[in-house]
Amino acid sequence: MTSTFGSRLHAAMAERGRLCVGIDPHASLLHEWGLDDDVAGLERFALSVVEAVAPVASVVKPQSAFYERFGSRGVAVLERVVAESRAAGALVLLDVKRGDIGSTSQAYADAYLDPASPLACDAVTVSPYLGLGSLDPFVETARRHDGGVFVLALTSNKEGPEVQHAVGADGVRVADRVLDHLRALNAGAEPLGSFGAVVGATITQPEDGPAFDLAFGGPVLAPGFGAQGGTVADVRRIFGASAAHVLASSSRDVLRLGPDRVAMRDAVRATNDELAALG
Repeated sequence: MTSTFGSRLHAAMAERGRLCVGIDPHASLLHEWGLDDDVAGLERFALSVVEAVAPVASVVKPQSAFYERFGSRGVAVLERVVAESRAAGALVLLDVKRGDIGSTSQAYADAYLDPASPLACDAVTVSPYLGLGSLDPFVETARRHDGGVFVLALTSNKEGPEVQHAVGADGVRVADRVLDHLRALNAGAEPLGSFGAVVGATITQPEDGPAFDLAFGGPVLAPGFGAQGGTVADVRRIFGASAAHVLASSSRDVLRLGPDRVAMRDAVRATNDELAALG
């Protein structure tokens, strides 16, 4: 790698658009495709999606759990998904949501961000809820290898606000502290920092307090776009001036069109055209 993840992502979004395609082999989707819920079905599904979307999408996002459930053979398929997606020109954001401390956190970081690993990708998702310092191994490893990290900040699941909107003894909300941490990590980065936030495309700003400041110098992964209800209008409403840094994530709107590769590829292009209206 010759440039930071933030620089590569900025260039990829400008060239290929702002849609991140989730490659999530749900059992129900395998059945919809007429495939068995086994390793052979997983492989055919996942690699068909890669063939269809990786040449045109800026980012693909495999959810590790759907591969891990098949054991070592499923992880072997995931390794191929990562390698073949990157070979086709897409950046790979591996959705693992890891969060641990010390040497364990470092081992996770090495597994996903060290180029020597068979699962090496461009960026990963992580959880900050063991304390922001627990993310240091990911941050340091990402910097060493020009990788990226997306930190859970404001998710759209209904339970999220229980933790993310909670106020600490110092009067600062948890999500604000996460965003402030990312703001510090991205300070001075141009054109875009490498440390992003996960913010749902369907969240609502709090009615009984100040709005969350989503300008922190890095990219935003916005899951929930498309089939889960998020729209371009929602992205504009939630992110305002920061909408240009939003990577909208969708899976089912594309995957349900398979195994027709042309239809999946056309859906990526159409959604990117839609997202281009954000300016």
